[in-house]
Amino acid sequence: MKTLKFTPELSELIVKKEKVSTWRVADEKDLQSGDNVMFCVQHTGEYFGTGVLTNVTVTTFGALTPEDWMGHETFASTEEMYQTYRSYYGPELGPQTELKIITFTFTPNKE
Repeated sequence: MKTLKFTPELSELIVKKEKVSTWRVADEKDLQSGDNVMFCVQHTGEYFGTGVLTNVTVTTFGALTPEDWMGHETFASTEEMYQTYRSYYGPELGPQTELKIITFTFTPNKE
C-alpha cells in the first residue's frame, strides 16, 4: 500500500475532514485514481488512517483554478504558496512546475 506523508498541522485537517485533497510534485510513487493509501505524520512516522485516491489530475502551479483549491488548505498569498512548496521540493519550483492534484477519502485509525 502506498503512503502519503503530511505535516502534523495538515494531518489534523485531514482527521477533521477539512482537507480532502493534496498537491504533489515529483511523484515517485506514481499515484493514480483508485490507489489505496496509508496516511502518515511526516515527522513522527505515526500512521493515522487509510483512504482511497478518488481523482488524480496534472496541472502546473501557474494554471491552478478555483476548483483545484477545493478541499485544500489556503495560503495568504501566491508567494506564501510558492515558499511553502519550495520548502518541500526546492527553490526551482515556480508557475511552470507540474503538480498532481489528488483527492481522497479518509478513514481514521480505530482508537
